[in-house]
Amino acid sequence: QVQLVESGGGLVQPGGSLRLSCEASEYTWSQYSGGWFRQAPGKEREFVAHIRLSGGRTYYADSVKGRFTISRDNAKNTLYLQMNNLIPEDTAIYYCAAGRTILSTIRSAEAYNHWGRGTQVTVSS
Repeated sequence: QVQLVESGGGLVQPGGSLRLSCEASEYTWSQYSGGWFRQAPGKEREFVAHIRLSGGRTYYADSVKGRFTISRDNAKNTLYLQMNNLIPEDTAIYYCAAGRTILSTIRSAEAYNHWGRGTQVTVSS
C-alpha cells in the first residue's frame, strides 16, 4: 500500500523559500508519476506541479512557473517541491500525490490514486 507523508511547510515572509518533501513507501516514485497540489481556504484544490514517471519531465501551473521546482530522489523514496520567491497567494495546504497518469490528465486531482495528508504553507509578513 502506498503511503505519502509531506513535511517542510511553515511560515515564511514574502520573497522567502521553502522546500517541501513527500516521503513515500518504498519504490513509489519508481512506479508512479508524482504531483503537488494545493488548497487555499474557501478554494478548490489546484494543480501545482507534476513529474513524469518515465523520463522525469516536469510540468507546472502558470502561477508557479519559474519559482517552483519539482524533483524526486528514488533512492530516498522522496518527492520534493522547492518553492522560491514566495508570495502571499501561495498560502495553502500543499498535498503530494502519486498516480499512473496520462499526460492529458496530470492537472486533474482525480487522475491520482494516492494522497498525503498535506502540509501548511503560510506566506505572510
